[in-house]
Amino acid sequence: MAIRITGTGSYIPSIIEKNEDFFNHQFLNADGSAINSPNEVIVEKFKAITGIQERRYIKDELLNSDIAFYASQKAIEDAQIDKETIDYIIVAHNYGDLKHNNQQSDTVPSIASRVKHLLKIKNPKCVGYDLLFGCPGWIEGVIQAKAFISAGLAKRCLVIGSETLSRVIDKHDRDSMIYSDGAGAVIVEDDHREGGILAHETATYALDEAHFIFFGETNNPEITDQRRYIKMYGRKIYEFALSNVPKALKSCLEKSGKSITDVKKILIHQANEKMDEAIVQRFYKLYKMEMPKDIMPMTINTLGNSSVATVPTLLDMILKGELENQVINEGDVILFASVGAGMNINAIVYQH
Repeated sequence: MAIRITGTGSYIPSIIEKNEDFFNHQFLNADGSAINSPNEVIVEKFKAITGIQERRYIKDELLNSDIAFYASQKAIEDAQIDKETIDYIIVAHNYGDLKHNNQQSDTVPSIASRVKHLLKIKNPKCVGYDLLFGCPGWIEGVIQAKAFISAGLAKRCLVIGSETLSRVIDKHDRDSMIYSDGAGAVIVEDDHREGGILAHETATYALDEAHFIFFGETNNPEITDQRRYIKMYGRKIYEFALSNVPKALKSCLEKSGKSITDVKKILIHQANEKMDEAIVQRFYKLYKMEMPKDIMPMTINTLGNSSVATVPTLLDMILKGELENQVINEGDVILFASVGAGMNINAIVYQH
C-alpha cells in the first residue's frame, strides 16, 4: 500500500503588499521606544535577511475558512474524486476565522466544519477537525492522514493548511512585514502506485522553547485595547532551527531507506530565506556534502510567510508549472520540512 498525494490546490490572495508600502509605518521596539533608523533602512535590512520583497493579503470580505474552501475545491478537482468519498477533513491553522477590523477570533464551529459546509458534503461520516500545531501544522496533518489510512480508519483525506496572518500582525512591529495570507490543500489516499509517504518525523520542544512564538501586546504603548498580535523571539528561533531541524531531516531520511543523493527537492516552510538556506546547508554538511543548486524552491520573496500554507502552496505551484525552473517528476524523492510555534519540527520523505 502506498499512501500518496493525488491532488493539490492552492489559493494565493490577490492583494500585493510591497516592501515600499511599509515606508510610512511607525515601527517601534518591543519596549515602545523609537527605532533610530529611517524606515527605508529598516525595510532594506529586513529584505536582506528574509528575502521578502512582497507578500499577499486577502480581501477584507474574505475569511480563513473561505480561502481554505477555495484551495480544497481545486485539490478535489485535481484528484478527480467524488467529494462524498472523503473520510477526514483536517485543517491546519492557528488563528481561526478573524474578520477584518475585528478583535476576536472565531473557532466555533471549527474551520474544518465550515469547509465541509462550503463544499456541501452531505456524508456525516466525513469527519472534520482542526489542527493547531504552529507553522508545521499542514505537514502534521498529512502525517495524521497517513496514520488514519494505515490503520484502516480511512481511505481518503483532505488536508488543508490555511492562514490569514494579516489579521494578527502588529503594524508597529518590524516582524509584521514577514507575515502573509494563503491556503493550500491536498488529497491524501491509498494508491496503487509505488512511493508516497516513505517516512516521517515529528518533535515538540517545550521545556525552554514553548514561548519563542506567542501572542502579545502591540509595541505601541499608546494603544490600550486588549487586542493581541503574533510575536516572536527571532534570534532564538533562528538558533533553535539551525540546531534541530537538520538532525530531524537526517533522522527522517534514514528511516525512509533513501540516500541523500536520492533527494531531488526539499520543500521547507517559507519562514525566512537566510534561515532556510542555513538549515538545508547544515543538513547536507551532516553528509559532508555541499547543498545542491535548485534543491530548495522558494516562494517567500513574493508570497511572504503564510505559516501552515507555505509548503502546500509551494507544492501545488511546482506541480502546476507555476514556479520557474522548478519541476517534480514522477518517482522523485522529496523532503517536506517545517519548524514553528510549539516549538514544533516535522518532516516527511515522499516519493512522488
